[in-house]
Amino acid sequence: MTGLPLSGVRVIDLTRILSGPFCSMLLADLGADVVKIEAPGGDPVRQQGHVVEGLSWYFAGFNRNKRSVELDLRAPEGVAVLERMLAGADILTENFRPGILDRMGLTEARLREINPDLIVVSVNGYGSDGPYADRPAFDFIAQAMSGYMATNGTPETGPLRTAPPITDLVAGLYAALGAVAALRGREAGGPAQRVEASMMMSMMSMLAYLSSNALATGRDPVPTGNDHPIASPYGLFRTADGDIAVAPSTDAIVRRFLRELGLETMLEDARFATNEMRLRHRAELNARINAALAGGTQDEWIERLNRAGVPSGRVQSVTEALSDPQVAAQEMVLRVPHPGHGEVAMTGFPMKFSETPLELRHPTPDLGADGRAVLRAAGYGEAEIEALIASGVLGAGVGG
Repeated sequence: MTGLPLSGVRVIDLTRILSGPFCSMLLADLGADVVKIEAPGGDPVRQQGHVVEGLSWYFAGFNRNKRSVELDLRAPEGVAVLERMLAGADILTENFRPGILDRMGLTEARLREINPDLIVVSVNGYGSDGPYADRPAFDFIAQAMSGYMATNGTPETGPLRTAPPITDLVAGLYAALGAVAALRGREAGGPAQRVEASMMMSMMSMLAYLSSNALATGRDPVPTGNDHPIASPYGLFRTADGDIAVAPSTDAIVRRFLRELGLETMLEDARFATNEMRLRHRAELNARINAALAGGTQDEWIERLNRAGVPSGRVQSVTEALSDPQVAAQEMVLRVPHPGHGEVAMTGFPMKFSETPLELRHPTPDLGADGRAVLRAAGYGEAEIEALIASGVLGAGVGG
């Protein structure tokens, strides 16, 4: 077996909270050696979420396969250590507000001087220029400002946020993709460059047909809850023992769906003959569908509809989804021993590689656990390392 796709790639990671750590975790999962630089006291997420045996499972789920160095970058000596690490790195990841790196002395010119081959990957709220560049960013605000929140809910509920911090995750995903693309470009003889992904703009790119239709018509989409804004029938329907989700996305699948329900003749009625007409008469159509589905259970209809080529499934809770047999078959829940913290359960790898499957090479590090080892690799002697620890610039960690 060959190495993982990013084996040999060195990443210095200045990110914290979620958007940046998600980006650097993806790079780490793909095989990169990611050194997470944490301010004294560590990433704030170390103290958030459910803490079990002294470890936040939220933190553990987004910082696996990384090494940790606790370093005070407010001190010139700390910045000097960072510069020495960057001299041998391929990628620098950061999610500060625009301008913070410059204030640390790590301007574009300085970074090029340290390492002309360094790729800088930045994740931020709104982009590094424009009227909002200096604003503080948070997922809830990015959901609101991107137009995304206004598309969720119904006219009665008003705009609704999505529970997962989706803008953080999408921006982190784009940043990781950009990092890999920039790395490929550099290896093909192109220049090392800066890659940027912002939360607001990343989320706007995910609006799909909602933004396309708005651009074409100049009109905002009307939020439709679980009904599809441009397809009918489509959504949640009621069986004898609960709701099922059904997604007949084309006329052919609509016909299959109604045939299974014994309602295919409805398509001969002008009110239901086309998707446009079905959207106008959605309430009546949905009522007829619910009446037909009442004759069977969730399990019966899910089996029957999928067999007929009609996508359908149960609305599962998070714990139900995590214990789903398909999730188990895809190894999407990992149980990872963390020395000193017991076994930690976390979501697995959504990307599957046939020849070099991703793996959890090492668990989430304790704060500063790898400081000594990383500095030794950067050429520091033992006396220099101990002096940095004594001055408080470098955290002592628990390993080395």
